[in-house]
Amino acid sequence: MERLLLAGSTGLVGQAVLALALADARVGRVIAPTRRPLPPHPRLSNPVIDFERLDPAADYWRADAMVCALGTTLRDAGSRDAFRRVDFDYPLALARLLHQHGARTLAVTSAAGARADSRIFYSRTKGELEQALSACGFDSLTFIRPSLLGGERARTRTGEHLALRLLTTLSPLVPARYRVVPATAVASALLEAAHAATPGTRIIESEAIAR
Repeated sequence: MERLLLAGSTGLVGQAVLALALADARVGRVIAPTRRPLPPHPRLSNPVIDFERLDPAADYWRADAMVCALGTTLRDAGSRDAFRRVDFDYPLALARLLHQHGARTLAVTSAAGARADSRIFYSRTKGELEQALSACGFDSLTFIRPSLLGGERARTRTGEHLALRLLTTLSPLVPARYRVVPATAVASALLEAAHAATPGTRIIESEAIAR
């Protein structure tokens, strides 16, 4: 893979993908657009962008594959509209730009229970994103649907932290689909999906990576 574009490189999963990709000899260059600069690396291109004002003609959209780890929470976003901007509008806009510039492989962090007809706003948004991305025309499209993510966040989320502790303690009693999934496992699955470029659309459920 000569050029990999990574969206969401400052988040929990995105940071793990970035570290894996920069250490992976199979990846020639990682392009990681962000709002604020990342620490420099010889194989990293880090355009600082405004996600509300994307430049469709920019050369950095030219890549072989895209890994999308963009995402937030309702609490962090502050409203449903703001959440949807980050979890639906931004990933879809980036995917369309990448496809227009020649990318044919896309791997995306979705969520366990993602369904476009779900009554739960979070799950419905993720399901609607899956539907919209499926219509973009990628030759290889992979959705990773993790349950609750495990790992150290830059900012502690109290409720999530308590849930993580409880589910980790009860792990042997919890069905595989609902067990805590290490962010590094999700990152590895995303990167391998980008490398494999398996034709068609695949959904990888949480139990397949919660080992």
